[in-house]
Amino acid sequence: MSSEFISKVDKEARRKAANILRDKFLNLVEQLKKGEPLVMEIPMRTLSNAIYDEKRKLLLLGEKKLKRNFLDLNEAKRFMQTVLMASIIYDALVSDEYPTIRDLYYRGKHSLLLKSIEGNKIVFEENTWDEQKESDSVIVDIEVFTSLLREEMLILSKEKGKVVGNLRIRSGNDVIDLSKTGHGAYAIEPTPDLIDFIDVDAEFVLVVEKDAVFQQLHRAGFWKQYKSILITSAGQPDRATRRFVRRLNEELKLPVYILTDADPYGWYIFSVFRIGSISLSYESERLATPDSKFLGVSMGDIFGNSRKKPYLSEAERKNYIIKAKDADIKRAEEIKNYEWFKTKAWQEEINTFLQRKAKLEIEAMASKGLKFLAFQYIPEKITNKDYIA
Repeated sequence: MSSEFISKVDKEARRKAANILRDKFLNLVEQLKKGEPLVMEIPMRTLSNAIYDEKRKLLLLGEKKLKRNFLDLNEAKRFMQTVLMASIIYDALVSDEYPTIRDLYYRGKHSLLLKSIEGNKIVFEENTWDEQKESDSVIVDIEVFTSLLREEMLILSKEKGKVVGNLRIRSGNDVIDLSKTGHGAYAIEPTPDLIDFIDVDAEFVLVVEKDAVFQQLHRAGFWKQYKSILITSAGQPDRATRRFVRRLNEELKLPVYILTDADPYGWYIFSVFRIGSISLSYESERLATPDSKFLGVSMGDIFGNSRKKPYLSEAERKNYIIKAKDADIKRAEEIKNYEWFKTKAWQEEINTFLQRKAKLEIEAMASKGLKFLAFQYIPEKITNKDYIA
């Protein structure tokens, strides 16, 4: 690839990542020179090693580590996979390439053959990996081992999140005005740390779970009237969207509100934005936004509670609520036991769901009229501080 079109930001990111990757794995060479067994110490990525820091409101990786020993038959293959993947990523970095995680799977996928001296027969054959989930897991091991996000190693993934608002950014060599996207929106790039925020004219960030509702609010001019940055995660948020939201909050000091369905999966999406996810607890400090607030839709919006009247009439509830499935109830019972959901407000929310066995989608609020959703429901909840922190 010709390097003349690659931005200075990308080049510097490549140099930094390549140096860290090289230095980290050169330690293995030093072990060899000293005659020591080849060993990698990698933090354990398990639920038992994920710790909720109540003071910082983050789900963090604990101190437990596993030792991956090349001379251990149970660990040798994974050791080989890790070194192989690291070399492929390093080659891509120094060659000015932008591999996807799917590319990396194919680049490292081949068979290792051992032939006998006599007869040249194959006595051993082993694939480097058979399925992409194997190579994906190895990439995560490298992230944990090097403290480099895959995005920092210029590994690309499918763009998912979208954003619109009075914000100008620099991406590569271009300045992009996110208020001038027509009826569309800016797709949050897979390397959000390479974006520069130039200027912003907004008072808060609204993250909407549903892409369709995001589009409705965008076309209705919500972000213009209420001076906001409007974002959709299009369901479970990808890493780029989470990092972008974190940066808006941390660097631009913008409050973040999350709008999801009133069900256990919507609540979990909020918690992923706020405190991090179990599978990525090693990067919560860069991906999670502890100051974000759950705007709704809440059980109190549907049924009311001791603090508020419901937004829906009894007739509307009959039309809009959906009976919870067994899977929804099981998920709610799991979430109820998570440390970060053990606040009074969240326990009330979950208990109401379990008692009523009913859920509601954001679209139900839009069905009361887009003007109701955009210009009454959302702004009223923000103004009245009717959210769960």
